[in-house]
Amino acid sequence: MDTVAKKDYYEILGVGREAGDPEIKQAYRKLALRFHPDRNPDDPAAEENFKEASEAYSVLSDGQKRATYDRFGHLGLQGAAAQNGFNPEAFTDFSDILGDFFGIKDMFGAGGQRRSRAQRGEDLRFDLEIAFEEAVAGVTADIQAPRMEACSRCSASGAEPGTTPSACPTCHGRGEILYQQSFLSIRRACSTCNGGGKIIRNPCTACRGQGYRQAQRKLKITIPAGVDTGTRIRLSGEGQPGFHGGPAGDLYVFLKVKEHAFFERQENDLHCTIPINVSQAALGCEVEVPTLGEPSRLKIPEGTQSGSQFRFRNKGVPVVNGSGRGDLLVRVEVKVPTRLSREQRKLLEQLRDTLPVDNAPSEKGLFEKVKDYFM
Repeated sequence: MDTVAKKDYYEILGVGREAGDPEIKQAYRKLALRFHPDRNPDDPAAEENFKEASEAYSVLSDGQKRATYDRFGHLGLQGAAAQNGFNPEAFTDFSDILGDFFGIKDMFGAGGQRRSRAQRGEDLRFDLEIAFEEAVAGVTADIQAPRMEACSRCSASGAEPGTTPSACPTCHGRGEILYQQSFLSIRRACSTCNGGGKIIRNPCTACRGQGYRQAQRKLKITIPAGVDTGTRIRLSGEGQPGFHGGPAGDLYVFLKVKEHAFFERQENDLHCTIPINVSQAALGCEVEVPTLGEPSRLKIPEGTQSGSQFRFRNKGVPVVNGSGRGDLLVRVEVKVPTRLSREQRKLLEQLRDTLPVDNAPSEKGLFEKVKDYFM
């Protein structure tokens, strides 16, 4: 292709010359998805558009090449890939951009180097319910988490003892198949051996050729003080084993905290309600308040109204993996007796006769406020 006839790279991607790297990458992604040969088989025009977009991106995504192109145009790139035709083998970032969309394991062959087939094992989840007090104070718990363990009979090979797996005849033991599509070299996992590279002719009778068996793994877990329902604790490497030498996954323990009969938790604060009688509220008193540690004494002043709240500093829940703790908030509820003895009734009647009568509402309603405003 003559350099004079080449299209402007910015025009090909549909971006301005001041476009940043994210905008250029996004523009190329859209064009690549639109014109990729996998989506447009036997369409030379789409293939040519894909080549043009890829060539433009290979230049504009490289700071040095872009600066040269901005200053000298196509002639400044003589000797580079953009001048002599786009070379996918020399540009490997396309697999990161398109691999997730097309399921391509190794687009363009990563410069001719074969990627490792090692795969990380799956993560596991374990739900654990603990008591309210354990969540506040912290606890060490023993759990039994199910996961796959290497078969002891075949040493995880999957083959019956005394036999060995044979190389896959389709991929010749590589675990991958190389497809040549247009100018692309695409590697995909072999469907015959599922990427393992081996075929087991005589599977192990204990694990049925899987190499692993379901087992219960006993683990000790340390739960820090202050956790709550939904807290997730990660145990590294305690998940499912990896494949082809890959690392094991992780085990995530999700906590559920039982409700407490007396306390209610709100973040790191504890809330509770204690009842007092009418005389205690009117005259004042001192009562004992339960806490998650030693009981505390609460002095209630005279004339306390129902719903009044008192605060005990640092009597709440510790901050997880931090310092300090929340507060304990005590709400007072004045209980009015429903059944009175003759003597109690007489005393209350005497008290009633000595108290001022004021049954007026404490605050005007909205209608009265509006009425007063306009009068």
